[in-house]
Amino acid sequence: MSKTVRLTLGHVVFIAAFIGLWEFLSARGILDPTFFGRPSGIVMYLWNGFIVERNLWTDLFYTILAATIAFWGGSLAAILVGLLFAMLPRVHRACEPYLTLFNSMPRIALAPLFLLWFGLGIGSKIALAVSLTFFIVLSSTVAGIKGVNSDHLVLSRALGAKPGQVFFKVTLPSAVPIIFSGLRLGLVYALLGVVGAELIAAEHGLGQVLAYLQSTFDMDGVMALLFLLALLGLSITIAMNYLERKLLVWQ
Repeated sequence: MSKTVRLTLGHVVFIAAFIGLWEFLSARGILDPTFFGRPSGIVMYLWNGFIVERNLWTDLFYTILAATIAFWGGSLAAILVGLLFAMLPRVHRACEPYLTLFNSMPRIALAPLFLLWFGLGIGSKIALAVSLTFFIVLSSTVAGIKGVNSDHLVLSRALGAKPGQVFFKVTLPSAVPIIFSGLRLGLVYALLGVVGAELIAAEHGLGQVLAYLQSTFDMDGVMALLFLLALLGLSITIAMNYLERKLLVWQ
């Protein structure tokens, strides 16, 4: 039996034991389902939401759509700005204090402002998520470019490479792994930003459903959506790790 199979079986056994213990303690009244929910109730909620009534598909679609748009918009803008800073260091030094100032603002506290500007629809969720993704990817882009091995740059210039060749053939490829790490984190934060905005006010989305379930003390539904969001975040991380391995196979 391979190490991967043993590790997978270990996770399966642990999860099954954890769920079984949770169900047993809830059935005996040791854990109050009012506060912790119950695995069987969680499964029934997801079954009704996705199979019977199918209302959760719409909310899941809106959340994923907003997170995807925010991720691509924030990431592309951040990479372009990061490349501009790499080519124009003086511009970077001039803008850095303002970027630090804006990045220090708690974005969730700005959610009501985004709601005022963009309304209850998907626009305010995208705006909040972009504000999170942009700074994460920008930081990784700048760090990746600054972290290029100076010996490689000196050697390239010594061999007669022009500034443009040095940047596109040495600096940028060397910075890609760190930039990709920022993209992976930025995608997770895009999802968190969208859900956080939906919790405050929204027409659709998992965050809006979660806020309603909390207000009605439907703990099975709350735990079901929390597990669903955690599984979604885990899937995103696994997919990005796989994509990174495929794209950076040259390393």
